[in-house]
Amino acid sequence: MKRNLLILSALMVTAFFATTEIAKAADVTFSGQFWTRYEVNEHGLAGTNTFNDESDASDFMVSRVRLNAHAAINDTTSAFIQMSRASTWGSNGTSNNTGGDTGAANGSFQVSDNDSLLGLHQAYFTLKNFAGSSADLKMGRQQIVLDGHRIFGNTIWTVGQQTHDALRLDHKHDNMSFSYAWITNSENGTPGDNSTTSASNEIETHMAYMKYAGILGGNLSVTYAGIIDPCGNNSDCTTAPAESQNDMHTIGFRQAGQLYGIDYRGEYYYQWGDANQDAQNLATGAVTAGVGVDRDAYMFGVRVGKTFKNVTMKPSLTLWYDYLSGTDDSDLSGSTAKYKSFNPVFDTGHKFYGLQDLFLGIGTGNETNGTAALGLQDLAIKTKMSPAPGWTFKADYHWFYTAASARANASRGLGGAGNGGVGNFTNAPAGEADSSNALGNEIDLSLSNKYNANTTITAGFSNYSNTDLFRDLRNVSGGGANWAYLQFDVKF
Repeated sequence: MKRNLLILSALMVTAFFATTEIAKAADVTFSGQFWTRYEVNEHGLAGTNTFNDESDASDFMVSRVRLNAHAAINDTTSAFIQMSRASTWGSNGTSNNTGGDTGAANGSFQVSDNDSLLGLHQAYFTLKNFAGSSADLKMGRQQIVLDGHRIFGNTIWTVGQQTHDALRLDHKHDNMSFSYAWITNSENGTPGDNSTTSASNEIETHMAYMKYAGILGGNLSVTYAGIIDPCGNNSDCTTAPAESQNDMHTIGFRQAGQLYGIDYRGEYYYQWGDANQDAQNLATGAVTAGVGVDRDAYMFGVRVGKTFKNVTMKPSLTLWYDYLSGTDDSDLSGSTAKYKSFNPVFDTGHKFYGLQDLFLGIGTGNETNGTAALGLQDLAIKTKMSPAPGWTFKADYHWFYTAASARANASRGLGGAGNGGVGNFTNAPAGEADSSNALGNEIDLSLSNKYNANTTITAGFSNYSNTDLFRDLRNVSGGGANWAYLQFDVKF
C-alpha cells in the first residue's frame, strides 16, 4: 500500500504532463540523452565472471535513450518526468553485467527501478516550502545521490542506473543542509519479487542526512540509513521467526575538501541490526533460524591527492585506501554470534572498487561478484591528466585483499585441504601454499574527449590479474582477464 502511494504520485506526474491545462500554461523545458557502450571482456559469459581461459571473449552493446520534461508550474511547484528505454544486445550480453534490470548496486537490497523495458525512470513533484515550512518536498520516483555515491548512488555505469520510490524532505539554512527520505524498496516478497499475495514483507529504508559546509576547507556530512527487512528471504513471512531477519542500520561521517592545495577525504561508517538471514545464507547449518545474529560491521576510507595546475597537462596523483570489514566462521558461533561484513547499501561500487565491477556484492555471501562476506581492502594509486584541451586520460591501479582471514573459513570451502579450500590452494600448483589474503591487482585506463558541448566519447581498457585465493574463492581456473569498451554519451 505504501509503495502504491508513491507509484501513484509518479503516475500523477505523468498525467499532469499529458492532460492538464496547467501543464499547457507551465514553463516546460525538454531534454534528453542517448548513451551507448560497446564492451569486450574475457570474464566468460557476461555477468558470470567465470574467468575461463578456454572461452571466447564476450562482446555486446548496451544503450539507453531518455526523454526528460521539467515543468515549472509556479514559484513553489514543479514536476519532472524522465522516460527511459534501456537495452542490451550482442553475442553474450546480459543485463546482469550492467547491473540487472533493477539497476541495483548491491544484490542484498534492490530498488524499484525496472529499466529493461520502456517506462518511467523518474517521475516526481517538488513542492518548495511544503505546508508553510522551510523544507522542500520531493515525492515520487527519483535518484538519491549523497557524498560521492558511497552509501547512496545512482550506479553511474549501469544501463538502468538506480532510482527509488521515495518521499524526501530537504532543508537548507546558511551553510547547513538537512535531508530525510522514506524509501520503499520492495513489497509482497523478496526484493524484486512481487509474486506473492502477502503484504507483510515490506522492505523500506529511512535516510537522514546532514551537511555542514566550510569545515577544514571542505564539507562535513553525517549519514544514517536504516533498512527494515522483516522477513529476509521468506517471501510470505510464514517461516520467519518473530524477530526481524535482515534489518540493517548504517551511520557515519564524511569529511572532504582541500587544504594547502591537497585534496583529501576521510570517512567512517558503522553498521548494526539483525543479520539472521545473512548469517544463515553464509553458514548453512551453523546458525539456527531465530537464534538472533547481530550485525557489527564497519568501513573506513581515506584519500589524499594533488593536482598540479601550473604544470603542462595538469597531472594529478591520488593515494586511496578503503577497508570494509568481514566475517570469520568463529564470529558466527555461540550465543554472541556476530555478522561483521559491511554492506555498502545503495552505493556506486563502480566508482570505488575497480572498473571491472568484480566486487559489487561486498557484505553478502556472494562469491561470483563479491568476497563471500570476507570483506575487502582496496589500496589504489590514481592518476589523471589532460593531454590536450577537451581530453582527459586516467590511469588507476588497485591492489585487492580480503579483510577477514581467508584460510580459516571452512564454511565457505576456504579451510584446509579437507574442506576443498584455500588452505592448500586447490587451484595452485602442487605443493604450493600461501596464507595471503590477496585477491588480485587491477589496472584501469581510460581516455575521454569532450567532443562538443553535448557529446563525450570515452574509451577504456582494464586488466585484472587474479590470485590463487581469488580462483579458489570463486572456483575458477583462469589467471586473469582483459576488458575494453567504447562509449558515446550525447545529451540534448
